[in-house]
Amino acid sequence: MSTYSIRDLEQLSGIKAHTLRIWEQRYAILTPERTDTNIRTYGDDDLKRVLNISLLKDHGYKISEIAKLASEELNSEVIKISDKQLNYPDQIHSLTISMLDMSEERFEKIISANILQFGFENTIIHIVYPFLSRIGTLWVTGSIGPAQEHFITNLIRQKIIAAIDGQVSKPYANGKKYMLFLPEGEFHEINLLFANYIIRSRANKVIYLGQSLPFSELMFAYKLHQPDYIFTVLTSVPANHEVQPFVNRLANTFPTTQVILTGYQVVGQDIDSPDNTIIINQINELIRIASN
Repeated sequence: MSTYSIRDLEQLSGIKAHTLRIWEQRYAILTPERTDTNIRTYGDDDLKRVLNISLLKDHGYKISEIAKLASEELNSEVIKISDKQLNYPDQIHSLTISMLDMSEERFEKIISANILQFGFENTIIHIVYPFLSRIGTLWVTGSIGPAQEHFITNLIRQKIIAAIDGQVSKPYANGKKYMLFLPEGEFHEINLLFANYIIRSRANKVIYLGQSLPFSELMFAYKLHQPDYIFTVLTSVPANHEVQPFVNRLANTFPTTQVILTGYQVVGQDIDSPDNTIIINQINELIRIASN
């Protein structure tokens, strides 16, 4: 079972820590454990309850009414709302609960309903991406276990691959050629896969080289295909002090190609971008480039 601080609950639910403490005292809605130094910690059941309470409050329920509901009744009310009203924040809450419960059935139901209403692309951009961002901090701090994180990201990965396989082939005679890869040691593939989907859907050709590609193999593929663009995501590698040399190496090795970079290691960092290199912060920037 994962453990959470009151700040973790605040970040995930949007309910202020001060409010949660008042509810805990007044309504006993949470059952924290205490460390040897008397610090409160909360479990998965507490987090799920807070997420459910947050959703019900957003739909007009009073906390005094919510506090009277047993766990099964609370879950039932949340499912009714999630099934009837599809909006982005509610669905992000529901995805978080499906991750905590490791419920593939619930995940499938949420994703399928949203794709039906909003379309695949909007579902990933407005629901899945914010969801992954929300849990990112908790993953780094160890508040969410590896099994839960791997479970949900692999389901998302499978959905994107299925969507790519299901794309109707479009002629790309007037499109551009993109080469997508992750540098050696990089395995966070979801952003690269979705970029693959975005670029293909705009009638461009993609050479997809995937995870952890040695630089020598990138050079080999480049000579073979001569792409107009090279796209990569730098999330955990290279190491901080190696990022700028890596960016420079890409730019210098492929001087006639536009290099597109994104990811934690370059976005918002003090990276000098060579003339043929662009760092993008939002997926909409890639959509604009691929659409042109």
